[in-house]
Amino acid sequence: MNEKQNQKPLVAVPLGDPAGVGPEILVKAFATQEVQDAARCVAVGDIKCIKKALDVTGTSLSINSIERPELGNFSAGVLNVIAVNNIDIHKFVYGKVSGMCGRAAYQYIEKCVELAMQKKVNAIATTPINKESLKAGNINFIGHTEIFAKLTDTNEPVTMFETRGLRIFFLTRHLSLQNACKFINKDRIIDCTHRCLNVLKKLGVKDGSLAIAGLNPHSGEHGLFGDEEVQEIAPAVEELRSLGFPVTGPVSADSVFHLALRGRFNSVLSLYHDQGHIAAKTLDFDRTISITGGMPILRTSVDHGTAFDIAGINLVSEISMVEAIVVAAKYAPAFSSQIA
Repeated sequence: MNEKQNQKPLVAVPLGDPAGVGPEILVKAFATQEVQDAARCVAVGDIKCIKKALDVTGTSLSINSIERPELGNFSAGVLNVIAVNNIDIHKFVYGKVSGMCGRAAYQYIEKCVELAMQKKVNAIATTPINKESLKAGNINFIGHTEIFAKLTDTNEPVTMFETRGLRIFFLTRHLSLQNACKFINKDRIIDCTHRCLNVLKKLGVKDGSLAIAGLNPHSGEHGLFGDEEVQEIAPAVEELRSLGFPVTGPVSADSVFHLALRGRFNSVLSLYHDQGHIAAKTLDFDRTISITGGMPILRTSVDHGTAFDIAGINLVSEISMVEAIVVAAKYAPAFSSQIA
């Protein structure tokens, strides 16, 4: 392996729920020139499931089983795997909720986090897991963010979406719209903004300001269409600015994402789940990548599910997985020190 190849970030990719499309997008992404140019990748998962994915997709890669990432052969056409063999292939079925697969998916993540915390890899790019399978496997987490928070001992990780350079944070996420509005207050906005700015700093984003989206039409028109902007959002922005933080807002949600995409702001704080999701996914659904910030390690992820309905039949696109790895590689040098 030449010196230039050896300087690329090392990215660990867990297999995800084996019954879903994770294995397929992993092997298809690893075979692309884009991923090979961006990073040195190591898969973590059951080799039997990886072989099935290679057969299903017709992907031509040779499996290289290794014990440690630094032992990988990162030449073209090689798929380096740290084996966590925990699937009974005789009981395995694509597209079905399975406690066996839920437990397996958790164990792959656990191994990747261990490698990242030990600085054996620079970043993790995750494939989809299934909430029902986790529950069936007695894994008491509802998703990736909660798992990573526990395994890294992180309080309140920050979610950031990125697509085509547009960065979006979220003040609230999995709440009903009615309940989300109750959480939009000055103190929460200030606290969340501090954490968002810390994430940007860790990722190496130094220029520009963070825009806080408005909640109501036209940001409320000074109270004509709601008073959240007047009572909570604007006071939060004023206090943050008085302390020297690069923040602006509230900026009407019908224009703030467009302005950020054009470079007016380096990121946007979305106030509720769909406000930011719609903007990102309308811009580019396949390339919307989730980044979990506020942790001691870097994690990116595809922003789609296990797609049980098309698992095992080679219909899934690997575009999002490719983008997740590329984004992980892009931010890894600023985020982390050199791996051990």
